[in-house]
Amino acid sequence: MKKDHLSKRDEDARNEDPITGEPGSHPVGVGVGTAGGAATGAAIGAAGGPAGAAVGALVGGIAGAYTGKGIAEELDPTLEEDYWRKNHSSQDWANDPDNTYDDYEPAYRYGYTQAAARRSKWDENESELEKDWDQFKGKSRLKWEKAKQATRASWHRIESKLPGDADGDGI
Repeated sequence: MKKDHLSKRDEDARNEDPITGEPGSHPVGVGVGTAGGAATGAAIGAAGGPAGAAVGALVGGIAGAYTGKGIAEELDPTLEEDYWRKNHSSQDWANDPDNTYDDYEPAYRYGYTQAAARRSKWDENESELEKDWDQFKGKSRLKWEKAKQATRASWHRIESKLPGDADGDGI
């Protein structure tokens, strides 16, 4: 397929692999899944000694990569960005004369990407999210107390979409 007729926005919506151009590339999801799976596999395999840990890390990493890709496919970052851009002004925290949508956008992104990657409850992750906000926020001028509102809202939006536990609350 010739790509010269596709806009940058069309390419982003397809999540194209930067090397092959194939749609459905989710390098962040695959990376997070691989790291988590490898660590878990190594820990389980450690009972079998160093060789068991190595095999466990390999098998866990492969399984984690597939899981991470699957999670990433449940999240369409283009749709989420569009949703928050359109709905930001209706949020309570949007009435902030000192900050713009551009300040809040990284907080929304932080919430929806981390919710999809971690697949656990907000309350279980809030303190770690707070600790890591300064590394994630990029050019946002928001301190955590303001960013937290947008992060939590986008987290809960994704949380409600993920296949979950028996009580049907998403995760």
